[in-house]
Amino acid sequence: MLVPGDVMMMASVWLAALTIDCRGDPNANRLYDDLLSNYNRLIRPVVNNSDKLEVKLGLKLTQLVDMNLKSQIMTTNLWVEQEWYDYKLSWDPDEYGGLEYIYVPSEHIWLPDIVLFNNADGNYEVTLMTMATLYNDGKVIWKPPAIYKSSCKIDVEFFPFDEQSCVMRFGSWTYDGLQVDLQHENQVPDSNIVPIGINLKEYYPSCEWDILAVPAQRNEEYLPCCPNQPYPDITFTITMRRKTLFYTVNLIIPCVGLSFLTVLVFYLPSDSGEKVSLVISILLSLTVFFLLLAEIIPPTSLAVPLLGKYLMFTMILVSFSITVTVGVLNVHYRSPATHKMSVWVRRVFIHTLPRLLFMRRPKYGPRDNYNDQGVKIRNGCNGRSSGEFREDPTYKMGDGHDDMLGQGSDYGSTSRQVRERKYSPEVQKAIEGVRFIAQHMRDEDKDLNTVEDWKYVAMVLDRMFLWIFAIACVVGTCGIIFQAPSLYDDRVSIDGLISEITRKI
Repeated sequence: MLVPGDVMMMASVWLAALTIDCRGDPNANRLYDDLLSNYNRLIRPVVNNSDKLEVKLGLKLTQLVDMNLKSQIMTTNLWVEQEWYDYKLSWDPDEYGGLEYIYVPSEHIWLPDIVLFNNADGNYEVTLMTMATLYNDGKVIWKPPAIYKSSCKIDVEFFPFDEQSCVMRFGSWTYDGLQVDLQHENQVPDSNIVPIGINLKEYYPSCEWDILAVPAQRNEEYLPCCPNQPYPDITFTITMRRKTLFYTVNLIIPCVGLSFLTVLVFYLPSDSGEKVSLVISILLSLTVFFLLLAEIIPPTSLAVPLLGKYLMFTMILVSFSITVTVGVLNVHYRSPATHKMSVWVRRVFIHTLPRLLFMRRPKYGPRDNYNDQGVKIRNGCNGRSSGEFREDPTYKMGDGHDDMLGQGSDYGSTSRQVRERKYSPEVQKAIEGVRFIAQHMRDEDKDLNTVEDWKYVAMVLDRMFLWIFAIACVVGTCGIIFQAPSLYDDRVSIDGLISEITRKI
């Protein structure tokens, strides 16, 4: 806790410091009083009212704070460098101890009302009133910092491989060109264009944009109300190229991966039962990416962004693959009971297309012990093959054999000389049962062959669409992504070049 003695001592030190500070340099105090005691900051500093006051304007860009594509607003951190001559603020340095310049509050002198015409924030003028520098010849230099939010027309046609050109239009809000002649600080006679119109020596590089050009141009506008009075302005243009690494990693590569997953759908076997589920999952993922893109770009109908075109192409491809997959599954699960395979389908999809698609079907025999004419029944005792059964209940026995059926006889044969013998009803019933089983097995084999043919047709269709979709994905991806001009732009960013030169100096 402070005692009263300490409080008095601190107050005495503070008053002494304040007295020294107020007293300051006597020459500066006297010069300040002589210059501003009768100075009127509301009057334009010219000798005659018809005289033109030349004001030089320049910008020093320190940071590109933000580029909001959704709101189409560019936020920049600038120094607004202004220079003019005020005859009322000149003096002889010999009369003031050789003092050649002095700092004064900018609120105490006349200031040109330079504003940003395309402001998007509501603060058109400089808000931080810093000190101005006065020189003995009457030159005034004022460099206030400002954070401007300017409206910028965003072109999303090649997003995210896009280039943007944003303008900042500065001019006097009150005075016309006959009263205040606004010029660029680096403007040469007989030329209204300055190639490097913004100072980038103090620029902090952006993590999202490369600055390619910063030209400035002086313009004069004649309003309908005042055809003889020009209204000059200086338009600063900032041309930027987007750094695409972030969007390539987070948007482009996932979208390309999802589009090529569509090709794998046709490599997935139909018996897995997950083909349609996989395609629908891919479609839902693409929908999520489309919603993310809608949150980034402005809601404009003038152009469809490059990434939007690619997402639309991929969604159409995936939607078409759903239709194709349903058709392939329909073919895969066909059977002789519901569909009959036509001759041209067998010729095209079983004999012709597999050779063109480099497919080879392995030989398939459902039951190698059976042939198309009948069933050979092996005798369990002597291993001899018995003949097959006729439809007539009276069966023919081979000569010289005691077998129930003739040895080596085939079903339906009529050229052999055999003897007829009748059997008991039980034996005939058993023979009829064996014949029915054999016929049923032959029918099953035929049906199974037909089912396998339909499955093979579905496999051929899968392979055909796999190649079609693979080619479509590659061609579509290259055809859409490689439209962006920035992919072929090898210009070096001017901000990096100037920063490198500044470091070397």
